[in-house]
Amino acid sequence: MISALKKDHLRIASVNVNGLRAAYKNGMAAWLEPREVDILCLQEVRAPDAIVRQLLGDGWHILHAEAEAKGRAGVAIASREEPLETRSGIGDDYFATAGRWVEADFRVADAAGNPAQLTVASAYVHSGEVGTQKQVDKYRFLDVMSTRLPELSKHSDHAVVVGDLNVGHTERDIRNWKGNVKKAGFLPDERAYFDRFFGEDIGWKDVHRGLAGDVDGPYTWWSQRGQAFDNDTGWRIDYHMATPALAAAAFSAVVDRAPSWDTRFSDHAPLVVDYRL
Repeated sequence: MISALKKDHLRIASVNVNGLRAAYKNGMAAWLEPREVDILCLQEVRAPDAIVRQLLGDGWHILHAEAEAKGRAGVAIASREEPLETRSGIGDDYFATAGRWVEADFRVADAAGNPAQLTVASAYVHSGEVGTQKQVDKYRFLDVMSTRLPELSKHSDHAVVVGDLNVGHTERDIRNWKGNVKKAGFLPDERAYFDRFFGEDIGWKDVHRGLAGDVDGPYTWWSQRGQAFDNDTGWRIDYHMATPALAAAAFSAVVDRAPSWDTRFSDHAPLVVDYRL
């Protein structure tokens, strides 16, 4: 059973590290060590499995899907308690070696203290590029997600997909949305998938948006160009997508935005959500 229950909540953090080795070189450990994370989900790990285990250190049960293409993608779930079961891949052989989806099942408890199962997935959706194979692959991945989410709803009592999903769902999610309506990440066809994810058809919830309310952002990624970080000209493309009962149990969502551009360990900021189970 997840040890977080002893403190009355479960803390799940997600971060695109933009290369785990670089992130640790730039101070990721100083963020992680005091953060009391129970389940850590990583994207764009871009490192061999041995390096991942060496950097994270003892005390973690690590599920890591390394991409076949060296130096690309890679996702991981690191947990303080051992999962009941783990799976690598989203269910389409086309993405089997892409390093973009891993799942782990955990034993938790429901509101009455009865045993329940939680599934956590760490996902890294393609960034895409209009008119290229990258965009074709992105739509194919989102299609498979549309099938996998309902399957997860049936598989476990609670489920959450976290990670860099590379789509800003609404105008609130991108500071300069007008300049990006024809670019990958804010295309109408991409956003329509999220309408379905969070609509009546699939019925999952955008946990961060639900807690933040109808406000701009809070953003989780900023371009390396210009003064985007300093001016908070960002994108909210990192998510916790959860089944309704789990989303209702979330009571805190925080973007751990670095105090300054030069103190970041990644171009993404961690998204940390607390769930009271």
